Amino acid sequence: MTIGVPLTIAPEAGGAAEAGAAAAVVALDRIGKRYGNGAPVLADISLEIEAGGLYCLTGERGAGKTTLLNIVCLAEPASDGKVTLFGADVTASLDRAVRAALRRRIGVVFQDLRLIDRLSAYDNVALPLRIAGAAEAQIRTNVPELLAWVGLDRRNERPVAALSAGERQLVAVARAIVARPALLVADEPAANLDQDAAEELISIFEQISGLGTTVLIATRYEAFADRLAPLSGRRRPWHLDRGRLVTTTEPVSDDDC
Repeated sequence: MTIGVPLTIAPEAGGAAEAGAAAAVVALDRIGKRYGNGAPVLADISLEIEAGGLYCLTGERGAGKTTLLNIVCLAEPASDGKVTLFGADVTASLDRAVRAALRRRIGVVFQDLRLIDRLSAYDNVALPLRIAGAAEAQIRTNVPELLAWVGLDRRNERPVAALSAGERQLVAVARAIVARPALLVADEPAANLDQDAAEELISIFEQISGLGTTVLIATRYEAFADRLAPLSGRRRPWHLDRGRLVTTTEPVSDDDC
């Protein structure tokens, strides 16, 4: 990184950083998910994610990681159990305005990125601010600063279709945090990255967490998860196995990192 982490990406007042160290940003109590009459995709999942922490969820393809993240992000409901988000019980159907307000507090790095290829890196990152009605003066200040922080200041006007896989991933991360979310959720952020790009991404997640944003990362890459482990209290990540959560709490040894 060539510049310090911008304070403009810290969570907004009233977000996770002010909720108190013991506050649970996300609490799942024995949740399950099934589609129609099919077999359960998730079963009996219980976990808590505290404010300001950095958490990692591992599992093979099809283990249920994306489904679990979708439930956390209010993209789909759980079939069973109780879901609490920022202290609010979101298990039942929510008023549209309440749901929208909660989702604005969450930044998402999608597995397929969902960038708009014809737009520049700058305009992709600016999009959430424009949708929220931010002033162009604020956008002209915050977006270039954020792109410079992730190392894309010389590529901010290039269409994202012309960027490398690693650069596109950085654009997706910048877009997810530009609106200062309390919770950042990243689905397979290390996919298609080389080791150097993955290390850069780990540094970014560490700095984001250091500012008070809660970070939840799902990955199938064990080496990436092991590199994140020392940043999350030297604990092994949660692991999903065929829709069931295996929680290990033993410290990670230096040989594992």
